[in-house]
Amino acid sequence: MVTRLSNFFLRTLREDPADAEVTSHKLLVRAGYIRRAAPGIFTWLPLGLRVKAKIEGIIREEMAAAGAFEVHFPALLPRDPYEQSGRWTSYGDGIFRLQDRKGADYLLAPTHEEMFTLLVKDLYSSYKDLPLSIYQIQDKYRDEARPRAGLLRGREFTMKDAYSFDYTDEGQDASYMSQRDAYERIFQRLGLEYVIVAADNGLMGGARSEEFLHPIAVGEDTFVRSAGGYAANVEAFTTIAPDPVPFDAAGAPVVFDSPNTPTIETLVAHSNAHLEGEYTAADTLKNVVLALTHADGTRELVVVGLPGDREVDDKRAEVAFAPAAVEAATPEDFERHPLLVKGYIGPWSPEGAVLGEESATGIRYLLDPRVVDGSSWITGANIDQQHAHSVVAGRDFFGDGFVEIANVREGDPAPDGSGPVELARGMEIGHVFQLGRFFAETLGLKVLDENGKLVTVTMGSYGIGVTRILAILAELNNDDKGLVWPAAIAPFDVQVVATGRDAAAFELAEQVSAQLETAGLDVLLDDRAKVSPGVKFGDAELIGVPQIVIVGRGAADGQVELWDRRTGERQVVPAAEAVAALSTR
Repeated sequence: MVTRLSNFFLRTLREDPADAEVTSHKLLVRAGYIRRAAPGIFTWLPLGLRVKAKIEGIIREEMAAAGAFEVHFPALLPRDPYEQSGRWTSYGDGIFRLQDRKGADYLLAPTHEEMFTLLVKDLYSSYKDLPLSIYQIQDKYRDEARPRAGLLRGREFTMKDAYSFDYTDEGQDASYMSQRDAYERIFQRLGLEYVIVAADNGLMGGARSEEFLHPIAVGEDTFVRSAGGYAANVEAFTTIAPDPVPFDAAGAPVVFDSPNTPTIETLVAHSNAHLEGEYTAADTLKNVVLALTHADGTRELVVVGLPGDREVDDKRAEVAFAPAAVEAATPEDFERHPLLVKGYIGPWSPEGAVLGEESATGIRYLLDPRVVDGSSWITGANIDQQHAHSVVAGRDFFGDGFVEIANVREGDPAPDGSGPVELARGMEIGHVFQLGRFFAETLGLKVLDENGKLVTVTMGSYGIGVTRILAILAELNNDDKGLVWPAAIAPFDVQVVATGRDAAAFELAEQVSAQLETAGLDVLLDDRAKVSPGVKFGDAELIGVPQIVIVGRGAADGQVELWDRRTGERQVVPAAEAVAALSTR
């Protein structure tokens, strides 16, 4: 059936919505694909649903080719499975919790690992049933503190999440690669550039975790890559620690007055003015006080020592201390710990250490991997307006462990020895992850193996952000007039625009539309009688159907104009040849 704009549910806008920050958000609203319902929550309109369905269709085809079967879980889920896995608590404020009229707890699903695990546990009991791969395309809900950028980061979004089930690690490896290969085919069909990067395995562990990132300026992820082929999300980047330094001949620590030097910048300036030698921020040891809020609500201070020329990367800190929430220590935290002299904190003082679990404060002291034994530092002396130099790691102070929270910089060496890294921005479009046995062990998913012995199933998890991909494709495929969709996901194959007031143009437009439909094309016909050609052309440009047929002044002679929306090329052809001409494009 030809879709006619005269009775299609569509209203386009000439102005950008006031709350839109990025191009995709602006154009998808203006062109009538989505409408804002609340912050981070959108209503899908017919055009948007058509594009979304095209993307989902490609995903379904490749999931079927990979041997996965589609299921569909509810979005409203009971508390018990998430209580068993610990995620009812560990998600913190990141999920929507609610109660029914009887007071029973539920949540709006942020993800469905527990439900997939329990479904397989309910139905399968033998190794003969495995391997198994199942997936769904379902809406997810997360209470984003700052939803932004339209569909790129919302509170409600559509994901494809797949899970594989095997009873051997070798089987899990094969399932993982099957899904990974399917993801490559999906993104190639969608025309999406991607970089596969090593990612953090998170709390569940697992042997392997990789993200598919699309390089894009509005991306929220920073990743690193080297010319030698290394690629990783910054959260998964590991620092190459320097070799330990002999310190047998090193002089003892020296305390010196350093008035008004609470920052690294002021400390370096003072040191160069009053100490022998030349110093940079890299010679100083910065001691950052962080507050961790654990899942049970307890608050813990931890101090991290890192070179003064490095800053704390919030995402790396979030991963390093998960599931605890991380923030900078507050003035109230310092009031409760008077031994911490703000601006002059250090791991050594003439009176003894004040940092570390065995120290006077009992506050954990963690070190950046660059702070190796024998390295000498200028750092706080835990005395107001005083610092100390020649403070040696492994002699004068010790850490309770090491932690990776420092920012990664251009030129840092890749951990695999493949050379210096460069930084780039990207948006996560997919994630493949070997979950291992965490959920199966927690929820009791076991099967009988060949010897009749119960073994715990090993799992893989594979996610694709459907609505995020749609937004990224809108970011990539537009010009100053509007959207320009790739043919594979366009809401219609061709748009026919009848212009002018001559009845012959509208009659010919109907005929051409019918011929295109008979040829198997999905047709949008702009048959609005009292709308000017300028408005029709503006809407066509905004909506972004890749091929447009204009039926107007040449209609009396049986002529139509073919308009390639992407290249701008226009070609006049006889109406009878329109179908053949479009099929060669």
